[in-house]
Amino acid sequence: MSRSAAVSTQPPALARPTMSAVRASATKALDFGRVATTLKLKQETVAALTAFRKRHDELQRTVSGLREQRQTIDFAHYRSVLRNKEVVDQAEAALKAFAPAKYDLAAQVKVIEAYEAKAIERAQATADAVNSELSELRETLANIEAARPIDQLTVDDVVRAKPSIETDVEERVKNGRWEVEEYNAKFGDARVV
Repeated sequence: MSRSAAVSTQPPALARPTMSAVRASATKALDFGRVATTLKLKQETVAALTAFRKRHDELQRTVSGLREQRQTIDFAHYRSVLRNKEVVDQAEAALKAFAPAKYDLAAQVKVIEAYEAKAIERAQATADAVNSELSELRETLANIEAARPIDQLTVDDVVRAKPSIETDVEERVKNGRWEVEEYNAKFGDARVV
């Protein structure tokens, strides 16, 4: 059999986008820098994501390089070119006898599953914390929207909201302390000299 007469054992190509096209569109759609800032990921998570992305890109380059290589061997051509036909026969027999090694990947799968479970647990904890904070913020917002404007509040309303204010004011008046140091420390002295 000559090189041009070699029959391909691969199925005809289906009208599907190639993996590189799918990967390119997914890469365009997913901005990893924006993901890290938007989700406020920890540095270790960003580093792991970057390392994963780099390794994935390297593997994609390796796989695409291997796919471009010729996958069939025309032993008839080599028999016609080489004088030592025995070498070609041995190579053909070795190729036909070749069986890929089978590895037990259960241990690696368990590690991956444990890592995945830990990642899901962390993500769930983060989601719970965010949901809790959101509910508190919604409650605070509802309180702010339902509150009366400050110019409509009376002293009685303030005392009702925080009864300790009345006892604090009475204590200060009794001791002759008319200035509130905490106010000046926080807002500055508003007196005009």
